[in-house]
Amino acid sequence: MIIDCHGHYTTTPPGVGAYREAQKEAVEKEPLFKGEKGSIDITDDEIRESIEKNQLKLQEDRGTDLTIFSPRASWMGHHIGNEWTSLYWTEHQNDIIRRVCDLFPKNFAPVAQLPQSPGVAPKKSVPEIRRTVEEMGFLGVNLNPDPSGGHWQDQSLADRSFYPIYEVLCELDIPAMVHVSAACNDCFHTTGSHYLGADTTGFQQLVMSAVFKDFPSLKIIIPHGGGAVPYHWGRFRGILQDQGYAPLEESALNNIYFDTCVYHQRGIDLLLDIVPVKNILFASEMIGAVRGIDPETGHYFDDTKRYIDNNTKLTADEKQQIFSGNALRVFSRLKLEG
Repeated sequence: MIIDCHGHYTTTPPGVGAYREAQKEAVEKEPLFKGEKGSIDITDDEIRESIEKNQLKLQEDRGTDLTIFSPRASWMGHHIGNEWTSLYWTEHQNDIIRRVCDLFPKNFAPVAQLPQSPGVAPKKSVPEIRRTVEEMGFLGVNLNPDPSGGHWQDQSLADRSFYPIYEVLCELDIPAMVHVSAACNDCFHTTGSHYLGADTTGFQQLVMSAVFKDFPSLKIIIPHGGGAVPYHWGRFRGILQDQGYAPLEESALNNIYFDTCVYHQRGIDLLLDIVPVKNILFASEMIGAVRGIDPETGHYFDDTKRYIDNNTKLTADEKQQIFSGNALRVFSRLKLEG
């Protein structure tokens, strides 16, 4: 069994984008425009076509079985509009993810986006967590550490304002993946620097805080291989030691997991050398940030299963932990069919 813990619905039918453009137009005219949720008119056949020709085909081609699936990250756009804009957009996005998973229950399992918005208390996302998990069977959430889209105007993940979210995550026994959305700050390329910088920043905020002492069962996934974290493991160990924090192995590895969205063999090998196997979840983020073929290998950059298969240090049991065992432990609500 091979479970990809990090997939986004990047191939949505045109009606989804049309709804979002109408939202943007409304709030550009009136920033405080509340409006109403309205509807997104897409058919099941449109959803099937968008999945069968894309994610489902790549699952079959690459030999993966199940993708843990969430809304398109760069479209979360928490910096766009206001609190109501984000709430309506988020509810629609999560509703569509549920439809995908209902149409392809053996291939996709749902993770939610949250209705975060700059200057809005994180606790206001709790109702959507409960709706998606308790009523709709979602397995986890994506948590944005920077809803301002690259301006970092709100509180750190270490701030107690996030505690209501952590409380419900622990109560429901679901993980959160730290994942920003598109950058509206021209200093940052969305997928090339903003994503990776946010991964690193989220990790640093959490390990240099009391969050895991206050929530010892909290499960956090740092995507994209952890950003700069594995490469600078010694720097983080040294900083924590210098500032009197618990060693990194205690302050991070009981709660934090890293995915394998790293798009070359040596990068994956480094991740596997540094981070214990028990803290690594298989992922590809396909179809996502990198879609082309690597001319050095002749294979797609995001065909990450190949990198795990090709690693010569892992045992067969360790590979299976990465491919599925760890995901089943972290996403404890995941129940496999058949």
